[in-house]
Amino acid sequence: MNDTSAPPRTRTYSWADPKVDMAALMAMSGLDQLRARMTGGARPPIADTLDFDLVELEHGRVLFAGRPAEYLYNPIGTVHGGYAATLLDSALGCAVHTTLKPGFAYTTVELKVNYVRALRADTGPIHCEGRVIHVGGRIATAEARVTSPDGTRLYAHGTTTCLVFAANEGKGA
Repeated sequence: MNDTSAPPRTRTYSWADPKVDMAALMAMSGLDQLRARMTGGARPPIADTLDFDLVELEHGRVLFAGRPAEYLYNPIGTVHGGYAATLLDSALGCAVHTTLKPGFAYTTVELKVNYVRALRADTGPIHCEGRVIHVGGRIATAEARVTSPDGTRLYAHGTTTCLVFAANEGKGA
């Protein structure tokens, strides 16, 4: 049970305005969009909320670093599975994003997550690497793994199917 006599913990954070210039983004490849974000663009608010960062990227591959923490705990005293699922979804989607040509976007159609080992505040830093499996004209698939930084401990793994489309699709040409 929780110790109700202990003082409550607090967490305060800030985030940048998430508005983006879509016309400028759509003129860039997906890889260039993510590079621009990494080298001076504002972090997406979800990265501030859950405290994780995109630390490496190349065509078809990305690496995120995260820090499981107590504020992510569920009622049974471990980091909520939604944290690993969000890291996986981010790595999977960004891996696909790195393959997009200018003017194209994607959306997740399916996300499959497998939990292997619990995350806790004392787990320490973790990595989540996403890699593209296939990118076709309309469908892309990718896989990702949440591990210790040295890759020796697996915490979760997952796959995705994404729909790839022209960014102006459906806007009434």
